[in-house]
Amino acid sequence: MTAETKIPYKIYLEESEMPKEWYNVRADMVNKPAPLLNPGTLKPMTAQELGAVFCDELVKQELDNEDRYIEIPKKIRDFYKMYRPSPLVRAYCLEEKLQTPAKIYYKFEGNNTSGSHKLNSAIAQAFYAKDQGLKGVTTETGAGQWGTALSMACSYLDLDCIVFMVKCSYEQKPFRREVMRTYGASVTPSPSDTTEVGRKILAEHPGTTGSLGCAISEAVEVATGREGYRYVLGSVLNQVVLHQSIIGLETKTAMDKYDIRPDIIIGCAGGGSNLGGLISPFMGEKLRGEADYQFIAVEPASCPSLTRGVYAYDFCDTGMVCPLAKMYTLGSGFIPSPNHAGGLRYHGMSPVLSQLYHDGFMEARAVEQTAVFAAAEQFARVEGILPAPESSHAIKVAIDEAMKCKETGEEKTILFGLTGTGYFDMVAYEKYHNGQMTDYIPSDEDLQAGFAGLPKVPEEL
Repeated sequence: MTAETKIPYKIYLEESEMPKEWYNVRADMVNKPAPLLNPGTLKPMTAQELGAVFCDELVKQELDNEDRYIEIPKKIRDFYKMYRPSPLVRAYCLEEKLQTPAKIYYKFEGNNTSGSHKLNSAIAQAFYAKDQGLKGVTTETGAGQWGTALSMACSYLDLDCIVFMVKCSYEQKPFRREVMRTYGASVTPSPSDTTEVGRKILAEHPGTTGSLGCAISEAVEVATGREGYRYVLGSVLNQVVLHQSIIGLETKTAMDKYDIRPDIIIGCAGGGSNLGGLISPFMGEKLRGEADYQFIAVEPASCPSLTRGVYAYDFCDTGMVCPLAKMYTLGSGFIPSPNHAGGLRYHGMSPVLSQLYHDGFMEARAVEQTAVFAAAEQFARVEGILPAPESSHAIKVAIDEAMKCKETGEEKTILFGLTGTGYFDMVAYEKYHNGQMTDYIPSDEDLQAGFAGLPKVPEEL
């Protein structure tokens, strides 16, 4: 029997093998992500200023560029045990169907009620809010996985949860909305007339289908205007990438048990949390010169922040009430088309991933929607999991790379993140099957409109 045949279809870790610490990739980065700036003063945000929006402990994590490992509190680890460790799957069936010599693995994060990786950070952020003695939290959600995850975490800890859901997702995904309400959250379509910034956006863009940037603005306004509330974010921020590192840490432990070394690591990229979480420990090895990997971020061609955006300071939200972050961005005024990967419909990219991309440690590809759904269907038919549209961006490029190996005869090992399930995305699958799905690619003129609204920040920053 060869070593290869000993690798099981699913590799599960024991609970005792779960990480007890998150890994902070910033500690190993020579060029740290640029600091968040106060939009009024253009000076780096202080812990005190950030504390008006975020929980105190999360502010510490956001600003920590030095500590390589940060302890996961026991209460969070106990919650993780409900659905972790998550399986690392060898895609034997897909390999056979493709007739490729490549070895394909995926880390499956959809085996919880929220349907995605988002719960990894939701419970952490809710825990710190509860620990601080707060009444509740506010947030935004695109496809709904983050809102679902946060509502689950808040119900577990008896916290109030207020969710602003991107309007087109609110309408396309009523069942996701009802799961949130089942867990006790209040859910409002964004932009709404319940906030000042929502009313302003509606006045400027009547009939808009919304964006994550709009929903963030509304959530921040409510959090800062209510005593005992803070805002929490499901992606983009340093702290969220930190919490999601549990994905990569588990993956690396599982691979090390079988002496598996990935050549290519692929993840879908919207705000960057799942990709950042998956690649973190592997990227750490690359940054320390211990190993080399090819990292690929996959984004929708309709919202191409890495592949066609600019690296600049920008507002994290459409209403321009949040701090400025240096990132690859399409401009906070960019309203993406209502494509079906709601979780990837964000104008910017995580400052951590933006810095790594800018420094040449990873590459990015933009893929069109219909090709993504073709890959999703192909995967579902042979691997038995209906993938989320977001995750399917990673599947598309994993299949592309496996087919290249078929041409060259190379036996590369490909790892990708299967971030969630698509059972609430059937409107999108229906449009694909009925031939009603279109591929929207913004023109250079469309993008220029977003770039024109970038804030003027001195270059030395």
